[in-house]
Formats: sequence, C-alpha cells, structure tokens
Amino acid sequence: MATVTQTLRDADPVERRARIIEVLVEAFAPLMDRAPAEFRRRFRRMAADPFAFYRGSACLFYADMARDEDPWADERTGRVWIQGDLHAQNFGTYMNDDGVFVFDVNDFDEAYLGHFTWDVKRLVASVALLAWSKAISDADIRRLIEAYVRAYVDQVRRFAEHGDDDAFALTLDTADGYIRDVLVAALTSTRIGLLDRLTAVEGGDRRFREHPGHRRLDAAERGRVEAAYREYLATIPEDKRFGGLTYGVKDVVGSSGFGIGSAGLSAYTILVEGRSQALENDVILSMKQGNVAAPSRVVDDPAIRGYFRHHGHRTAVSRRALQANTDPWLGHTELDGIGYVVQELSPYEEDLDWSALTEPEEMLPVLDDLGRATAKIHCVSDTDSDHTLVGFQVEDAISAVIGPDETAFVEAMVAFGTEYAAVVRDDHRLFVDAFRNHEIPGL
Repeated sequence: MATVTQTLRDADPVERRARIIEVLVEAFAPLMDRAPAEFRRRFRRMAADPFAFYRGSACLFYADMARDEDPWADERTGRVWIQGDLHAQNFGTYMNDDGVFVFDVNDFDEAYLGHFTWDVKRLVASVALLAWSKAISDADIRRLIEAYVRAYVDQVRRFAEHGDDDAFALTLDTADGYIRDVLVAALTSTRIGLLDRLTAVEGGDRRFREHPGHRRLDAAERGRVEAAYREYLATIPEDKRFGGLTYGVKDVVGSSGFGIGSAGLSAYTILVEGRSQALENDVILSMKQGNVAAPSRVVDDPAIRGYFRHHGHRTAVSRRALQANTDPWLGHTELDGIGYVVQELSPYEEDLDWSALTEPEEMLPVLDDLGRATAKIHCVSDTDSDHTLVGFQVEDAISAVIGPDETAFVEAMVAFGTEYAAVVRDDHRLFVDAFRNHEIPGL
C-alpha cells in the first residue's frame, strides 16, 4: 500500500493546487473576510520560501494526515496532548514560575489532543525543509532527523523507566552548547527594558507609547476589554495568584503584528500593576483571540471538542498541560462572545535562531535537545494542568506502541520527513502560482 507521501508525490498538480486552495479557504475564510489585507501580507510571507509556507499552512498538513495510515496511534497514543504546530522554529526560552530560565516549546496556539506522531512528523519535515534551504545533503538530512527521533524515543523510555518526569528540564544548569547560548541571551533581557521600549512614564505613571502596532480604544471598547480582563482574573489558578496591588489596569491598546499565524485575529495589549507600585514592576499582558487549532479539524471526538469552552480556554488549558511551571499570568476570557487567551508579554523569551547553525555537526546536538524537549511536552504535565482528558501515563503508552526495538519507528519518521518535505516544496510552488494569479477567493 502506498504511503500518504507517495500518494501526494504522485498527485496530479492541477488537482493538488485546487486542494491547497480548498483547504486554505476552508480554514481561513472567516478571517480573510475580516482582514483581507492582513492575509495578503501573511500569504506573501508564506510565499517567500517552502519553510515559510510550511509554517503558515498547518491546516494543509493535517488535511494530509487525515489520510495517513498511522500504525503507532492506538486508543491511547492517538489521544495525547500535542503542540499541534511543532516546527523547528517553535522552540525557545521562558521563565517559569519558579524564576528559572527554561528552553522548551514556546507556541501553543495550535495545541490539542491527537496522535503523538503528528508532532514528531511535523517537526522532522520542518528539519528536512530547513536543512534543504542550507544546501545540506540528503544523507545528512536523514542523519539529522534520526538524531532527533532517537533522542525523542530515548527520553520517553527514560520517563517510563525512571519516573523522573519533573526532574528533566533544559536550563542553564543542564543545557550546553548552542541551547545554553540561547538561554544566556535570554538571561540578559529585563522587564524594564521591555517597558521602556513599549511604554513611557507620564504624570507619574506608565502608558503605552504611540506605536504602529497599537491603536487607541474608544471608551466603549475599552470598557468591554476591561470587563473581559476582570473575568480573566478568575481563571488564574489559585496557587499562582499574586496578592496586594497586583492586576490593576493602567492602560489598554488594540494590537497587531503577533506573527504569521495571527492574521485576522483580534488582540489587545494591557499594562497592569505588578507586585508593587514601583514603576519597574509593571507587567504587559497579551490578550489574543484564540483560533481554531489545526489538529481539531481532523480529530472527530465530541468529548474533546465539548470540553473546551472556547479557543482561548483551549489554548490556556493546553499550555498548562504541555509546559511545566508555566506563566503565572496565563488565563482566558471572552469578549463579545469570542474566546481570548491571556498571558504575559514576557521579556525573557528568546527564540531558537537557526541562521547561526550552518553545518550538520552544529545542528546534531541541537536536534538531540529538541527530541528530548518534545518527549517532555508529551509525557510531563504540570501540577495545575487538567488531567481529565488524558487519564494514563503517556510515556508508558508511547514506549509500548513503539516496542522494544525503535528501528522501524525511526526509519518511518526519517522516510516521512524527507518525503513530505519534497511534497511541501512542490506545494509551495503551486501555492505561489495560485496566489499570484488571484486564484484564492477573498484576496
């Protein structure tokens, strides 16, 4: 039986082009109708290269995965928390609620429940695309993917055998090489630096500076946003709440420019009182409209779908499930009947920059770390995460389904990564032709 990648490679280009347009329109039509100019900018950024196209088209990946035979997905491993859009640039640093700098997955907008292999497959295809763009050989690309997958399996087995899930983290004390360099770069950032960049002190208090990405709100809109903010406060877990003066609102602006995946989504930035009246302790929050998670488009499970109140709730719950000791400001709310996720706009987030890595030998240890970080998000849940949707030990389930010899699993992931990357390169060309010839409705 032909694999899904073989079927896609053999597809008629005209039919595949029509399929790409169909999937993109189905996923984004409401947002394109709302903000066509933003989507034109988004699609032009996706047109830049195959990797940019891949980053912006998770919906197409999952439409393809719906047709994929997955021998490693059973009643348990087909229903685990996944990041949902795990590509090579969705890793970076954050400061956990213990004040420790951690390197981990750092984007949860597409998080959902699904096959654990979907995260692995999406990551390995992105590695193949990234390495191809650096003119790295096919043999070395396979070696890079294998390093990632073997590290993933090894870490899953360690969790299953030793039960030390909470002890594992990539921090300044445990990381080395390039990952430690990224953590050190984050260490030099400061909250006051972020505040000085985005705000100014006026009349003894802070307000947002005038900025191209900001818009001032009229009284009615600000009132609705502040009401939604008050509702959000009740969603912060009790053990993560601050006391005293914290949470008082100082200023609110409408926002844009959160990234390639946020086109058409409403967002606000809120300046609030920190732990004291000292101006350097003020905190900036992002309140962003939650979007439909790409995996949810192919997961037909009413119990999962019905659990989430809205997409903001789903994003917040998923992040707590996937990221240990997460942002103490994380929560969710509704505004005008639409769900929003609320979290700190942190100065301590430093993204993984692949431009500094040009040789396979430089990339191999990084991919080993990414494999272990992926295993952690699948196997480790924070104490404040919700466990009612996943009532089993994920590490035991994944280890069992892979079996005692991971060779077949590794080989399958390597084959998928290299073959699907070739599909994406063809898809990118078809997308560019469709977009520049005005074949995408609504743009």
